[in-house]
Amino acid sequence: MTLAFIAVVFGLALLVWSADRFVEGSASVARYFDMPPLLIGMVIVGFGTSAPEMVVSALAALQGTPGIALGNAYGSNITNIALILGITALISPIAVHSNVLRKELPILAVVTIIAAWQLKDGEISQFDALVLLAVFVGLMAWTIWQGLKNKNGNDRTDPVAVRHWLRVPGARPYQPH
Repeated sequence: MTLAFIAVVFGLALLVWSADRFVEGSASVARYFDMPPLLIGMVIVGFGTSAPEMVVSALAALQGTPGIALGNAYGSNITNIALILGITALISPIAVHSNVLRKELPILAVVTIIAAWQLKDGEISQFDALVLLAVFVGLMAWTIWQGLKNKNGNDRTDPVAVRHWLRVPGARPYQPH
């Protein structure tokens, strides 16, 4: 029991240290290639943080427990949207540019609707998987193209503040620059 506890504490410390290096490295890549931070976050950080989930889901499918893969996919998305954005906005409200609201949120909704529609028969078939992968490849290509096209911020409009935060001691209201 003591060894397991030490392993968990060591693993968490290593995770925090690694996450910090990963964020610093991603920011350096963004600066080096003069790419928008949102693009780096969606592509590099998104892939990096999803890699463990992809491994878990692939192993679950290989072991004949695809329900774990499905639960992992939906659970991680719920966690990413509700918990991670919620905690982040509690610490510091998130400024969201209107082009994000106009482009990325509808894409998220459409992909979610496609996946939900594919589940109407109770399974995601191999054909359904190919459709999802084709949508993913298309969206990644479009996202990278848009990010590189607009890397100088020519397309941006005034930021819209996400102002849903609880009153926390020491929290300051968001003030746009």
